[in-house]
Amino acid sequence: MRHIISILLENQTGALSRVVGLFSQKGYNIETITAAPTEDPSITRITITLFGDGRTIEKITKQLHRLINVIKVAILNEDQDGAVEREILFVKLQAVNRDTREEIKFICDIFRAAIVDVTPVLLTVQFVNTSEEIDRFLKAIGEHAEVIETVRSGVCGIARGDHSLHV
Repeated sequence: MRHIISILLENQTGALSRVVGLFSQKGYNIETITAAPTEDPSITRITITLFGDGRTIEKITKQLHRLINVIKVAILNEDQDGAVEREILFVKLQAVNRDTREEIKFICDIFRAAIVDVTPVLLTVQFVNTSEEIDRFLKAIGEHAEVIETVRSGVCGIARGDHSLHV
């Protein structure tokens, strides 16, 4: 099962490295990872997605709590309310002729994606949604245009409702 782990840690040199090193040492594969300062610049929030059973996730959580600089750890999707999650995609597409450009624009309208850069032969599209929707978008757009390059941010998530991860 796919899990989203959110970690608050002190924004110190080497803190992120220790978190990633834990996963590497234990042989856990990180699917996606994002990190950025929170509303308090001395605290960083890391969001990690990975696949594993409940026992594995519990072990990871306990090991993360033992790390220096870790303040809090939460599994966002274990609560019955779940989490709001999004990922951003930038995709560069070859669009040499007018028909291809029109088809790309049509698909972007359906998925509510935005064309953010245009050259005579390339279009760059931005799409923000869940990982599953991004996969669907890439499949649809790939049937009508050649994908030159993709960049994905990884999942960002926040608990729904009253639940929050703060100091």
